[in-house]
Amino acid sequence: MGEFFSPDVVAKLGTYVYRLIDPRNGETFYVGKGKGNRVFAHIRVAQDLEGDALDNKVKRIYEIRNAGFEVAHVVHRHGMDDKTAFEVEGALTDAYPGLANIAGGAGNSDRGVMHAREIIRRYEAQPAVFLHNALLINVNRSSAENDLYEATRFAWKISAKRAVQADVVLSVVQGLIVGALIAEQWLPATPDNFPGKPEVPGRLGFIGREAPPEFRSLYVGKAVPDHLRKCGAANPIKYSW
Repeated sequence: MGEFFSPDVVAKLGTYVYRLIDPRNGETFYVGKGKGNRVFAHIRVAQDLEGDALDNKVKRIYEIRNAGFEVAHVVHRHGMDDKTAFEVEGALTDAYPGLANIAGGAGNSDRGVMHAREIIRRYEAQPAVFLHNALLINVNRSSAENDLYEATRFAWKISAKRAVQADVVLSVVQGLIVGALIAEQWLPATPDNFPGKPEVPGRLGFIGREAPPEFRSLYVGKAVPDHLRKCGAANPIKYSW
């Protein structure tokens, strides 16, 4: 098969979920969802990028090609509608730790890998009732690598104008509010403002503290209401107001 699908094949393929595989060790390093020739697009884009434009996926593709190999790919499921493909993408993303994906599968945040006790805690939790302007930040991925404060405060694509309207910042893991913080100052995500952190252009972080008990008792341990958990929404930021 050449590195493209013919129009006839595209018409029958529908929406699909695919994996990119390193042929040197058989390791899956990227999971994606697409239509048409999306599965081949990553490899073509890699040819046009260099320097700071390289993300982990593209760097891996370069490593493979520089070693004299070609990226292997598998269409894992096809002929799906977008909603089903989101779920398959999310499940595969959970199944292959250490992927080069910048974000997990869309729609994966609330229904990803969970222990049975986490499922019970999640679904027995009462939905939060917001008495304040609450900024909710999904920290599913970053909380695995940092304490909750560090995972929540850095670094987000958010406008300063909206951020400063928040009375409280709530840390969310798989649909459950697990922490409450007060952001005292929002700053550009630079090493000068956040020593030891990398520069993330166009994003903000905050300096803050744990919220007082009255905030924690209202929100921590509560579920994110359904209207703020739209299936397929990839943005980790939600606003209660």
